[in-house]
Amino acid sequence: MSEEARPNRLRRWSWAILIGVLAAAGILLTLADGAAPTRWPNPMAQALVGPAVVKKGVPETKSPETFRFDRTGVSERFAFAAPFDGLGPLNPYVALRAFLTNGAGLVLLALAGLILFPGRARNAVERLEARYGAPISLGAGLVVVMLTLAAIGLLRFTLVFLAFVPIVLFVALFAALFGIACISLAIGRLFHRRLHLPNVHPLIASLAGALVVFDLAAIPYAGVFALAAVAMAGLGLAVFTRFGSPSGWSFSDLNW
Repeated sequence: MSEEARPNRLRRWSWAILIGVLAAAGILLTLADGAAPTRWPNPMAQALVGPAVVKKGVPETKSPETFRFDRTGVSERFAFAAPFDGLGPLNPYVALRAFLTNGAGLVLLALAGLILFPGRARNAVERLEARYGAPISLGAGLVVVMLTLAAIGLLRFTLVFLAFVPIVLFVALFAALFGIACISLAIGRLFHRRLHLPNVHPLIASLAGALVVFDLAAIPYAGVFALAAVAMAGLGLAVFTRFGSPSGWSFSDLNW
């Protein structure tokens, strides 16, 4: 193979290599997150993998050794002690299972948002990539979260409008998922520009972006804050772009 053909072949597989690296990083971060002590602020160790159970047969004189829930018992065969004190058992099987469940769920939700609303997603991504698009999205998300909490607090004190609380939460969750899907596509487009990657289908680029979001969420202790920031920015992006409508917010709409 000539020297010129090798860079071209490597460039052809650059997206696959990038996705593989991000997936491997997600598995390693999930492995570390699962072994980290499950105390605040590290709830992602429970949320990403599942609740822990106590292994039977451990003597009472020793502290119970915990493993993730698995009826088959296969996960216990792959658990081994951590090299550092203060960490729980490392279990690559559980980390891989968490990646294939939680990570795949996040990726599928992101791709579904782009498939169902391609035009609106494009409009939202264009405004996110504009100047001050990311800070505006994060600020708008913070305001929307505060307003949502205030609205839920007011609705809880009423009996007539109490049924609207799940509706408010569902709308906020739907808006946040739409925003996260747009952020995933924007991250993929950022990889394309900064790393000079070849042109690829937008869903492939959004797949890489969704893996970045999952990797951020799997960081021990800091992952919950990173995921909250991404979700808040996604919620703000959905709101200030009106779910990717062609026109943004304008008080001129009140004049007709």
